[in-house]
Amino acid sequence: MNNNESQSNKKDEENELTAKEERYTYDNEEQQDKLSEQDAAIEEELLKEAGEELPEDANDEIRAAAAPSNTEAAQQAPKGGSSKAWIAISAILAIALIIVLIKPPFGGSNETVATVNGVNISKDRLYDELVLAGGAATLDNLITQELIGQEAKAASVTVSDADVTAEIDLIKKSFGSDEEFNATLAQYGMTLESLQKDTKVNLTIRKILEPQTDVTDAEIQKFYDENKASLGTPEQVQASHILVATKEEADAILAELKQGADFATLAKEKSTDPGSKDNGGDLGFFGKGAMVPEFEEAAFALKVNELSGVVQTEHGFHIIKKTAEKAAVVPTFEEKKEEIRKQLVATEANELSEAWMAKIREKAKITNTLATETPAEGAAGTEAVQ
Repeated sequence: MNNNESQSNKKDEENELTAKEERYTYDNEEQQDKLSEQDAAIEEELLKEAGEELPEDANDEIRAAAAPSNTEAAQQAPKGGSSKAWIAISAILAIALIIVLIKPPFGGSNETVATVNGVNISKDRLYDELVLAGGAATLDNLITQELIGQEAKAASVTVSDADVTAEIDLIKKSFGSDEEFNATLAQYGMTLESLQKDTKVNLTIRKILEPQTDVTDAEIQKFYDENKASLGTPEQVQASHILVATKEEADAILAELKQGADFATLAKEKSTDPGSKDNGGDLGFFGKGAMVPEFEEAAFALKVNELSGVVQTEHGFHIIKKTAEKAAVVPTFEEKKEEIRKQLVATEANELSEAWMAKIREKAKITNTLATETPAEGAAGTEAVQ
């Protein structure tokens, strides 16, 4: 091989590496766009089907239930900034359970589930309304889940509880705290248990497709070099403060502290910050960007156990005491190599999943009694029974 050919091959490898990195960078934005587009399409379809038969408040419930199919949910990689989107997608899977638990699709039941002024509402009637409000999409979700399960069995793929726990721990890292994570679950009507179930589906697809990915050591190194700072822990300080409404109050408290008064005691007695006063003013550890600029600048400038002067912010007047500090920690490549590899593999598997799902649906023999299109119009391998 001559020198020109060697340089050409090297350039091709660099271009390929750059292209993959761009896919990793924009993957989250593309997934969010897909989610928004499919949300709108499904909402329009459901409203069209049910809008004339249900009152306006019932349409609101349909909008709440309208969401992407489980196929889309399986394509979402729960990592980084997409974690909230993953939780939102997972939340809609619960509708499948609602319909299935009402009654089997081919059964019949006149059991009364409610009465209105002596008039019975039967389980059959409830089931029929649920079908109108998304039954076809729900059945398609169940078909997809069954296909994934069959493919996993054929590939001898299993997902353990430990795998699910580790994945959810990674999701939690993208939230500021456990409280924010739990609040997001609550926002979408989810529990930790339902998220665990949906995460298991996502991990199953990832494990099936992992042999088809081609993440290299060079790609892992490049990702580490470009994201080194965000992979570590930034500089943090721990501080306590006393907040009051006027500068005169703050000046008087500062004078007491300089004469030897106990900071925690004065914070409990005089601070107006309800979130910290009962803890003696302690705010715990925080990094840059967590506090308003004036407070942050003063806190980071102090030495441990040093008192600030009176610091004015939009919240009032503060006296700050720095109580501890943690230097920034940058992990080594070896410490983060496996975590990065998993993230890049998940991204590549995510990119492969749409074509893979279409392929396994095409080769499968599926009978769907709720499908409205003819076999020629629908997906290959799916038989619509009218």
